[in-house]
Amino acid sequence: MVNVKGKYYAFQPKNTEAKVSTPQSRNSFVGSTTEKWCKNLFSQIARQNGLYAVNGVVCEEIGLSRQSSADMAFCTSESTFQRPENIKLIFEIKMGIVNNYLYCDDDDFEFCGDYTTHKGNPSLLRSDSMLKAIGKSINLRVDSSRAKKIPIIILGNSPITTSYVKKVDCLKQSGVIQKFISLYPNPTNQDFIKESPERGFETFGSIEEIEEYIGQILNSNMNYFSSMMSNRDLGRIISIANSESTDELKGQRFIEMLKL
Repeated sequence: MVNVKGKYYAFQPKNTEAKVSTPQSRNSFVGSTTEKWCKNLFSQIARQNGLYAVNGVVCEEIGLSRQSSADMAFCTSESTFQRPENIKLIFEIKMGIVNNYLYCDDDDFEFCGDYTTHKGNPSLLRSDSMLKAIGKSINLRVDSSRAKKIPIIILGNSPITTSYVKKVDCLKQSGVIQKFISLYPNPTNQDFIKESPERGFETFGSIEEIEEYIGQILNSNMNYFSSMMSNRDLGRIISIANSESTDELKGQRFIEMLKL
């Protein structure tokens, strides 16, 4: 909370001239609260797919340590400590206080403006939140080949800035992150980015949309791959993989040979 002329706000309103420091929209308490909220929301979706939604998942084999655990993951058991093959989907949660609120004397809060009316940058509108999510996802991808079949989704509750539109689409197309999602369908009455051109970022408006998308991701049997090789070596791998009898086997052989 910030004290602006004797009134306590979540953020300093833009129309005030008081010199106060802008608070973080996400701290340890807000982070813990939003992670539990997401678990409650996604537990039903996990159960529909025969899985469990688990907070704070640790898996040293793929770089998820106690200090840098997965905010939430869909797993085959409820344990915090998991094997790579039992983790089916990883979520990084970048949610915080989005709108502005005024603290009232009766220990209640009064809404006093959306995120366009205050001086703070919430959730996915913060560059540091985006960079942390991207950096952690890249670490998971390069730390271990055992994470290659685990999709990664970033959950937020705000739009993104125009400077990240191309980046999120590139991250989706490269397979590093499957999607950035905002779970706040109407954050402002003004124009905002609802989705990027290639849907690397998308705003979901209903639980049914979320259920459909998560179901598609879990049933896609995807593989992450990244390599740097000559055209000759790449052509050789493609030729060998193409000798398999089905598209499924061709894809499997191609992925296996990329490790050589």
